[in-house]
Amino acid sequence: MNNTNILKRLKNKKVGVLYGGFSSERKISILSGKNILKTLKKLKVNVCGIDVDKNIVEKIKKERIDIAYIALHGSKGENGAIQGMLEMMDISYTGCGIFASSISIDKDTSKKFFKYMNILTPDWKTLKDFEIVPKIKKYPVIVKPASQGSALGITIVKNAFQLASAVKKAFKYDKKIIIEKFITGKEITVGVLNGKVLPVVEIVPKREFYDFKSKYQNGGSKHIIPAGISHNAYKIAQNYAEKIYKDLKCKSICRVDMIVDKNNKVWVLENNTIPGMTKTSLIPDASKVAGYNFESLVLKILESVFHK
Repeated sequence: MNNTNILKRLKNKKVGVLYGGFSSERKISILSGKNILKTLKKLKVNVCGIDVDKNIVEKIKKERIDIAYIALHGSKGENGAIQGMLEMMDISYTGCGIFASSISIDKDTSKKFFKYMNILTPDWKTLKDFEIVPKIKKYPVIVKPASQGSALGITIVKNAFQLASAVKKAFKYDKKIIIEKFITGKEITVGVLNGKVLPVVEIVPKREFYDFKSKYQNGGSKHIIPAGISHNAYKIAQNYAEKIYKDLKCKSICRVDMIVDKNNKVWVLENNTIPGMTKTSLIPDASKVAGYNFESLVLKILESVFHK
């Protein structure tokens, strides 16, 4: 389906771009949402922007939208709750459904699914608030909130003296955290757009790892497309992403983050069900190499609402 056909199907529809929300990724969500909103207005789509807050139901009813374009990031936008609300309101929406959203938002749960699917993922321990911090036999490890995105609250811990402060930091963002074996290697990510796998992107951050500043500051990281990894690792990475998209019943778009170690083993870290759509985001860069400019990418994601 080309852009003209998609626009024809949208002719009598009103699209509401949902952004903002309550999570610590609110600012990034606004950037993503306004990028999408600006693009749809340019394409003459009947569209409005909706900043998600406690009055979201009333706002949606007032705008009388037919389709919700979800540009929310973080636990209160990617956990399936807003998706469930939209289903109850009988409003079509972009992005993954309740099942994929609820699984992928929780790094502990999603890693259990990866192991069940025979997908390689680093060993980890789960820690809930008020539990005793377990003894770690081997460092480094990476401590991260279980349901947080944009690398917020993450620390690479190199010795036992750093562990307590890293755990305390992670608990500021979530009531459950994971302590994961740190895999040294090349950071890569693979997007899947409407079931079609995108080129593998290698991420080269200027800082120690791909943290918040590396993600969103101009020049904070370099995106190498296609990734500079072996042919075999490249295919495994794409196969993993396709399998996760299919088995978790994803829709529209997802982005799977991975590490390729020195032995060319591919380790899956997490699945993102609403990837960023900012000027420095990964999916727009990968899509561009695949032949989609930003306008086409936005429309391809919207096209998914017409797929049953």
